Amino acid sequence: MPASPSSSAQQARLALADRLTELCRDAGLTGLELALRCGWSRSKSSRIMNARTPPSEGDIRAWCAACGAGEQAGDLIAMLRTAEGMWVEWRRMERAGLKRAQEARLPLFERTQRFRAYSSWLVPGLLQTRSYTEAVLRAVQRRRVAVDDVAEAVAVRMERQRVLREGGRRFAFLIEESVLRNGLGGSEAQLEQLDHLRTLGAQPNISLGVVPMRPDRPRMPVEGFWIFDTAQVNVELVSGHLTITQPSEVAMYAETFAELADVALHGAAAHELIASAAGAME
Repeated sequence: MPASPSSSAQQARLALADRLTELCRDAGLTGLELALRCGWSRSKSSRIMNARTPPSEGDIRAWCAACGAGEQAGDLIAMLRTAEGMWVEWRRMERAGLKRAQEARLPLFERTQRFRAYSSWLVPGLLQTRSYTEAVLRAVQRRRVAVDDVAEAVAVRMERQRVLREGGRRFAFLIEESVLRNGLGGSEAQLEQLDHLRTLGAQPNISLGVVPMRPDRPRMPVEGFWIFDTAQVNVELVSGHLTITQPSEVAMYAETFAELADVALHGAAAHELIASAAGAME
């Protein structure tokens, strides 16, 4: 399991290591005795117990068998998969193409009632036009994905936008002013996207804020993130996709969102910035 910048992922790894250590002790075994029963090197069990080396699913099965607790293997393997899923490199998430990666996120969007999203790079996916989405995903595919299923992935993302209209959900989006002016997809696609933002920003269940470019801004830009209710934060980094569930970390992102919202422009003032960006491209 790759190293993650999140304490959520680290806590999940430590919780699994603690459970395995407890099994060993309950069975009356030392780490060395367990390693011998499993046919491992003397140091392997110690590295797993101290969360320095993540176990494989096979390691967990062997561990449980050595401790006479084979019935617990399933639960512990589920813990392993949860920990692994908190930090996923793009090359692993997208090895089968972009469509599957887009589909995997749909259940999270469907069960969420309150969305908060901040983007310093791109228009958030739920607000994207088809042309803009195609430009985004084509750029991703060219940079890091061997499989070309961009058309199918675009269709999945467009279908996911139904959550904007269903279930009485609430949405708050914050974008940096530079997002309005990055020219992604060319001027025609960008103008269409800017017009779409103005339309969506007028919807009663959608709040759209633009953080203006100014020399004295009190809050620096940060990495883009999504907050799903109060349960989870997703962060898209250059190297991978991070899932945060630790309440203290989720609260930090919620606080950051609130601080950025305080300096953002909303309503007519935000629409003026969008119109200005559009005018500069015409």
